[in-house]
Amino acid sequence: MQLRRTTLTLALAVAASLLLGACGGGSSAATDKQAGGGTIAVVASTNVYGSIAEAVGADRVSVHSIIARADADPHSYEATAQDKLAVSKAAVGIENGGGYDDFFGQLAKGILDPAKVINVSRLSGLDTGPDFNEHLWYSLPTMSKLADQLAVRFSALDAAHAGEFAANAKAFKGTLAGIEASLAGVKAAHHGAAAAITEPVPLYLLEEAGLANATPAAFSTAIENGSDVPTTVLRDTVNLMTNGTVALLAYNQQTEGPQTVEVKKAAEQAGVPVVDFTETLPQGKDYLQWMAANAAHIQQALATSKATAK
Repeated sequence: MQLRRTTLTLALAVAASLLLGACGGGSSAATDKQAGGGTIAVVASTNVYGSIAEAVGADRVSVHSIIARADADPHSYEATAQDKLAVSKAAVGIENGGGYDDFFGQLAKGILDPAKVINVSRLSGLDTGPDFNEHLWYSLPTMSKLADQLAVRFSALDAAHAGEFAANAKAFKGTLAGIEASLAGVKAAHHGAAAAITEPVPLYLLEEAGLANATPAAFSTAIENGSDVPTTVLRDTVNLMTNGTVALLAYNQQTEGPQTVEVKKAAEQAGVPVVDFTETLPQGKDYLQWMAANAAHIQQALATSKATAK
């Protein structure tokens, strides 16, 4: 799978010039926190990771999520002066890695010590080749690892509250385990059911629910890379919606275009349930609420689908 690379625009250059004098403030903020004063400053590439940091750190951390809008596309992000300032003051950074949020590394370069940044792709152990799916926040076991890593990082900066961080991480993982149990129930009931996707975004979650991706690879690759789907591939994908073999369509709302809309309409007309997914948090939900809702939506779709495996 060819990974798309984020392009920083003129806004980053403007931010750099505006905040050149602020770059030295990052080490001072971190030193203050290590000495026990204030909250731990965290900067996350998206609000998904910001939410997890807040779950583990609670009121002992202050989190700045660079991408925080549900309608934002992380692949075409434009940096702001506020983002640059947040990076300069951070004691802990969180990036997805794997080519997903390259803007974070470019923002942090020369400002935030790489040793202070958690790279979730490296943490996951899942990045093993060109077919790597970098949408790791849909991998619940990886998010469990992240919670533990955050507890370790926060405890090193604020040892007096290490017990709180450990307890918060444990509670977070306990809720994750409940979501995984729900998905295990879906897998037991519908193992092997075919699913279609517009992009690989939710594949980790779908696989945990026992679903098999039946989408032509050329379709999802083209959509992910922002290129046109070949006519024959689009036809095959539309036919997949109408031939009665697909139990649901997993639809990425944040990269909607004419070709994904055509597939969605075909699914709706054929009675194939459409389950919406996003790459950032929906407004008003934290990470755990979001994942619980995603799992419930998968279960509901399969319960009404005409093509679930028996």
